[in-house]
Amino acid sequence: MAEWKKELNGSYSPVIRVEWDVQQALIPTLDTLIIGVGLLGHSLVIFILAGRRRMRVSRSLRGTDTLLLALSASDVLLLLSLPFHTAAIALGKWPFGNFLCKAISFLGVACSTVSAFTLAALAITRYLTVVHPSWAYRSSTQRWIQVSAALLWVPALALAAPQFAFRTVGTTAATHCFAFLADLSQIVYSIALFLFSFALPLVVIILMYAKLYKFLHRDRQGHASQLERYQKQVTQTTALLVVVFTVCWLPSYALMFSRVGQRLDRTPEFRSIAMFTRLLATSSSVVNPLLYAFVSQKFRRELQHLTRAHCRDCAHWLVCCPDRGRDMVQPFNPDTASSKHCQN
Repeated sequence: MAEWKKELNGSYSPVIRVEWDVQQALIPTLDTLIIGVGLLGHSLVIFILAGRRRMRVSRSLRGTDTLLLALSASDVLLLLSLPFHTAAIALGKWPFGNFLCKAISFLGVACSTVSAFTLAALAITRYLTVVHPSWAYRSSTQRWIQVSAALLWVPALALAAPQFAFRTVGTTAATHCFAFLADLSQIVYSIALFLFSFALPLVVIILMYAKLYKFLHRDRQGHASQLERYQKQVTQTTALLVVVFTVCWLPSYALMFSRVGQRLDRTPEFRSIAMFTRLLATSSSVVNPLLYAFVSQKFRRELQHLTRAHCRDCAHWLVCCPDRGRDMVQPFNPDTASSKHCQN
């Protein structure tokens, strides 16, 4: 670290050194915010979905609920891997060794890929649920969706596998975790990641919601008012999903292609761009529960219901036993020792 900063001090102007110091302080702060908000959002999603499961006789989740749970699981794993990169940025080097360099990189690619696959599967499931509602409520359909949600990890892990083969710790002026690939291999791997982790899921999302829009537009007769509202909601939701997905991930892939055939670049401009694209990509883990869960009126109602029920339980506990909380934190008072306490 000291050697790297010495080189930085000798190579760049004081303004650029200050800029890098600001980035080293700012990025961990933003990462902490992303991790905290993301974990809170996904915890609420899991809490609501668990409540739905308890309320059902079959004790099983429906199709979209299963996929929402799978999406939350992959995003939570991605968020849990983020502190390693945060620490590396704050320290200016990778301090966790070669194995974690491979493992964290592998986990990041696998989780981001399976999240994209799950978003595409959600679009397909929502289309089939509206167009073929009888299909959506078959027990065999629920099992098929559950199996599919698990199988999505197979191609995602395959796409992430090269991270174990090529990702390694390298030392220039400081120790970094990055990939060593021949130019041709790097081009092939970059294209594969772009096509399967970004382009294909995006095309599926656009196609499924376009087909859903077309179906609703064609069948508006007889239910014009209700379907028109739902059609408008589908249009707005689709546009938002496509824009957010593209904005979060396209800059990262553009940066990846721009670095094909080049070694680690430690210029301040590259660092700024790389950190910005990284923040956009990781922020998708915060946006996903907002777009795919909390935009649902039913989901928001269930959250409000569970919150009110929890508050009623707390209020009942305080009203029934008003002295219990005080007894736990106040010292013994002989004047009130004989007062009547509420029974458990």
